[in-house]
Amino acid sequence: MSDRFSFTIAATDGKARTGAIRMRRGEIRTPAFMPVGTAATVKAMKPADVRATGADIILGNTYHLMLRPGAERVARLGGLHGFMGWDRPILTDSGGYQVMSLSDLTKVTEEGVSFKSHLDGSRHMLSPERSMEIQRLLGSDIVMAFDQLVPTTSTPEQQLAAMERSMRWAARSRAGFDTGGAHAEGAALFGIQQGALDERLRKMSADALIDIGFDGYAVGGLAVGEGQAAMFGCLDFAPDQLPVDKPRYLMGVGKPDDIVGAVERGIDMFDCVLPTRSGRTGQAFTWDGPINIRNAKFAEDLTPLDPESPTAGWSKAYLHHLVRSGEILGAMLMTEHNLWFYQRLMEGLRGAIADGRLTAFADDFRARYGARGNG
Repeated sequence: MSDRFSFTIAATDGKARTGAIRMRRGEIRTPAFMPVGTAATVKAMKPADVRATGADIILGNTYHLMLRPGAERVARLGGLHGFMGWDRPILTDSGGYQVMSLSDLTKVTEEGVSFKSHLDGSRHMLSPERSMEIQRLLGSDIVMAFDQLVPTTSTPEQQLAAMERSMRWAARSRAGFDTGGAHAEGAALFGIQQGALDERLRKMSADALIDIGFDGYAVGGLAVGEGQAAMFGCLDFAPDQLPVDKPRYLMGVGKPDDIVGAVERGIDMFDCVLPTRSGRTGQAFTWDGPINIRNAKFAEDLTPLDPESPTAGWSKAYLHHLVRSGEILGAMLMTEHNLWFYQRLMEGLRGAIADGRLTAFADDFRARYGARGNG
């Protein structure tokens, strides 16, 4: 068994799996939720506090870090782990989504994507080779192949063209990663399945990725506005098209009930900005559904968000006051609670799969979480 990367499945329940990814910087228990640290920080959280919530791995982003402070600068400063003070695995998104969604005047060619920085208007080119170089400079543990994302509402012709280009870019990403010397010897590379909601295109994409060969496989191009029903419809077949002995990563998902449904369909890894972004804007996730702590009904509520939460020492009334007042501590405590909740959800899913009771766990979760009137 290589200490670079291995994936073991300890138990299954239906399509769901629980196990572990093992890498040189530590073990990642699956199903896993990765807090998003886009710009070398999980917003409002210290790395040690992120780890204390139960996170085994976090996510950084090629696009944002290449623009500020710059990948070469991060490399000179010892790499992303030392720079931000996180000593466990880091997955870096390739930047493909951001150059499509955040930048003006993008131009896609076979070479890559030319785009204008959203920070200062400067022009940049991001290609599969440059994406691999940036992720190497950052010192990423799990590197994502560079791909082209198009909306699920695009035409069938556009979806086919983008999928086929993504597969050509996947092969170039593989070649670029493999020239990375010592970094490639210690990191892993994941390919990204595309094809919108089309089962035939997804199968073509999966087959092409398998031919190239990757350490893990992501289901890309979902959670972009298609709705939960459409996403689940795609997940009813897309994960099954990927190798059973490799981790499957659903990019950009999502809400707690999205995660539960995706785990039931065979997904092992998740990331989403929702728990951190929601925390900063006053939304807390609880077993009884999300609540808006700004609501007046919490102004004199002396109960905690959850008696087991790391924020249990502070009442909803105090959090209400902090968030309504715009105090930084409010964002910190709400974010910490949300990340804790997400990790407890993942812990519950892992235990339920191991015990063969996932259906009961999922049904109980949905019945309670979906109740109305939580604020």
